[in-house]
Amino acid sequence: MNKNYYAVVMAGGVGSRFWPLSTTENPKQFHDMLGSGQTLIQKTVNRLTKFIPTENILILTNQRYLSLVLEQLPMLSEEQVVLEPAMRNTAPCILYAALKIQKKNPDATMIVAPSDHWIEDEKAFEQDVKECFDRCEEENALCTLGITPTFPNTGFGYIEFDKTDQQGEPGLKKVVQFREKPDYQTAKSFLEQGNFLWNAGIFMWGVETIINAFKNYQPGTYSLFESGLEVYNTDEEARFIKENYPKAENISIDYAILEKSDRIYVLPASFDWNDLGTWGSLYEKMHDKAGDNAIVNGTLLSEDSSGNMIRTEEGKLVVIDSINDYIIVDKKDVLLIYPKQKEQHIKEVVSKVKDAFGDQYI
Repeated sequence: MNKNYYAVVMAGGVGSRFWPLSTTENPKQFHDMLGSGQTLIQKTVNRLTKFIPTENILILTNQRYLSLVLEQLPMLSEEQVVLEPAMRNTAPCILYAALKIQKKNPDATMIVAPSDHWIEDEKAFEQDVKECFDRCEEENALCTLGITPTFPNTGFGYIEFDKTDQQGEPGLKKVVQFREKPDYQTAKSFLEQGNFLWNAGIFMWGVETIINAFKNYQPGTYSLFESGLEVYNTDEEARFIKENYPKAENISIDYAILEKSDRIYVLPASFDWNDLGTWGSLYEKMHDKAGDNAIVNGTLLSEDSSGNMIRTEEGKLVVIDSINDYIIVDKKDVLLIYPKQKEQHIKEVVSKVKDAFGDQYI
């Protein structure tokens, strides 16, 4: 196993579109969403340990999730859990992690990966990541994995790659630009052009390359975090981060670096991928559908019903009749029955619940 390989797992999100299962205190990455026997973060870390030394994996998360991380990932030490004292989007925490890694190993190559994605063909994932790692070790490249679109999805950002690169041919392709989540007609045009991929938010680069990119494109953020280099990986680190991290600009890695650099390459992924961003995406991922209804944990008896995504407490019997295309989530203190076609509005429902009842159910 290559000792220069490192991983940074992003695990600080709340996943409010999966309410009421996903809450502020226990978000979706710490749940077994598909009834597989492992939570999403456990699946992610186990996937990475196939080719990255366990001691080289960092978990980036919020202070409130420290005990959850250590409970679910007992093979990691507390020093491998990097805690953000404030929410500042993806750029500051990636630079912070890269500086910590560089101090340990200046020759490190790292992957940044979300903790809540579902990837079935883990061998193909490993091969794709290693192909990107090879390019990063050969030159100062910033690499990302793109997903070949299967329909004009308006919920994902897109990556446009150079048309002069052979479309349909394997291998890394030069990125022209990152595109924001489009409307439906724009998404359709992306698919028709053939040189657009979904942005999966999975990145690979050498630590020196990404740190130099921050130095060039985000000098203020770089200076802020570089000033703590002496205390990183020591007992003084927590104090420095608590004092200085909130001063960082709230900015994503896409805006901060990727949209500015001319060294970006994308590899069309060879594996099946799902970002599990909504109850509907979870429904699509479920293989065993009883009469076209998907159920996690419980047992279903249905009549004249289809297209439903059902999640219950362990071992519960659910009986439905003449219900179609609904999300049904039965939790100890909350029951959600909501049209699947309106799933994007669940975030708004969470806000309304908070306004009406405070944080009791959030």
